[in-house]
Amino acid sequence: MNIDRAVFAFAGFTILVSVALGYFTSAYWFALTVFVGANLIQSAFTGFCPAAIVFRKAGLDPGPAFN
Repeated sequence: MNIDRAVFAFAGFTILVSVALGYFTSAYWFALTVFVGANLIQSAFTGFCPAAIVFRKAGLDPGPAFN
């Protein structure tokens, strides 16, 4: 697995969990969904993603998006 796929998997998992928590517990959890979506949009334009930095330090190989 490379960094790109790890970021996509982490973002997807976080979105699904935050939607479930927002539905079953408190609507404030939807703010996490908004944060993850906004972070994905800004990383598409800037190339900066905090999760990619963490995955790089964990030893994953970079993909084409996060070199």
